Amino acid sequence: MADVLFYHLTESTLENALPALLEKTVQRGWRAIVQTGSEERRDGLDIHLWTYRDDSFLAHGTDREPHADAQPILLTVTQDNRNAASIRFVVDGAAPPPAEAYERMVFMFDGHDAAQVEEARSQWKVQKAAGHTVTYWQQTPERRWERKA
Repeated sequence: MADVLFYHLTESTLENALPALLEKTVQRGWRAIVQTGSEERRDGLDIHLWTYRDDSFLAHGTDREPHADAQPILLTVTQDNRNAASIRFVVDGAAPPPAEAYERMVFMFDGHDAAQVEEARSQWKVQKAAGHTVTYWQQTPERRWERKA
């Protein structure tokens, strides 16, 4: 069974919150996949991860480029796991593959988008019913993550 985490964005955007979580993932020696809901969002995150901070960047690639299987972080619009990631980030309400294939699956959703909130609630029920360990994290006003469930 996988650990399934739900990150409720209330104080920042995905672009602000995702890089720190990806940095921690890479520091742990894990490969990650980020599944977006559209090619436009994938491509926007691709650009952002190269430039999000002046003193750093996250080495990554997209599923449309050669050598996707060699990337430590792969941005995709599909359910494939081409880089053999152990952690999958699902954003924008994208339809995830089964969580069993991962050590950890992370759903990040915008608390100001009713459709994303509803999809997260639906996924919570699905993942819990499947027997996965599920936790819910919400941002504090200081943009820290606080475990709520």
